[in-house]
Amino acid sequence: MNRKNFLKTTLASAFTLSGLNLFARKTEFSSYISSLSSKTMEEVLVESAPFTQAALPYAYDALEPNIDKMTMEIHFGRHHKAYVDNLNKAVAGTPLDKLSLWDLLKEAGKQPAAVRNNAGGHWNHTFFWNIMSPKGGGAPKGAIAEEITKTFGSFDKFKEEFTKAATGRFGSGWAWLIVQDKKLVVSSTPNQDNPLMDVAEKKGTPILGIDVWEHAYYLKYQNKRADYITAFWNLVNWDAVTKNYEAALK
Repeated sequence: MNRKNFLKTTLASAFTLSGLNLFARKTEFSSYISSLSSKTMEEVLVESAPFTQAALPYAYDALEPNIDKMTMEIHFGRHHKAYVDNLNKAVAGTPLDKLSLWDLLKEAGKQPAAVRNNAGGHWNHTFFWNIMSPKGGGAPKGAIAEEITKTFGSFDKFKEEFTKAATGRFGSGWAWLIVQDKKLVVSSTPNQDNPLMDVAEKKGTPILGIDVWEHAYYLKYQNKRADYITAFWNLVNWDAVTKNYEAALK
């Protein structure tokens, strides 16, 4: 059985267990799963308990000087790991331990707070690691670049709007670039929520995101969140974002 068929089979089982309309949900999920930039993300979404943390796709020090080694060690090895461990504890012995991460995210508003927060934390961080690269930065090219210019006026204007969403998020949370009805939209979510969730103010398919919790930047940047966001642009993996965007339109 090839990987694509394996994912479809696994997904079908997850939706059957959820007791929801299988055809509608499978179609929805298949559309989204094709937008993911790495096989790791596919595996994370179809996984059910016990959930596991995939390996970081680069060395802890690979993102320096923009994000320092110690921050990455703590962020990945402690914070992300804690979300995975706490999610497993939250679903253990309940009917939720049969559901995929995708199902937990899509109905986050119906879940206990521990499930909502930790499921979001697990997915958000896995996504975050995969849209950064030691060889990232610069400007996008091709269709995504054209759409950014069409939507926001220019790449610089887009960066301004995205940065505004990231700096303006009060307290902890995330800023996102999403595809909503085949259009690009900048959004922001509190805590560990994301645009896949039913509770999101702006729902859509994330193609780029930044973590603005203090644990993501405080060791190096202290309270200078804006400086961290400026450095983030040096790390954006536009190849991954482009794949996300192109697939999200299918």
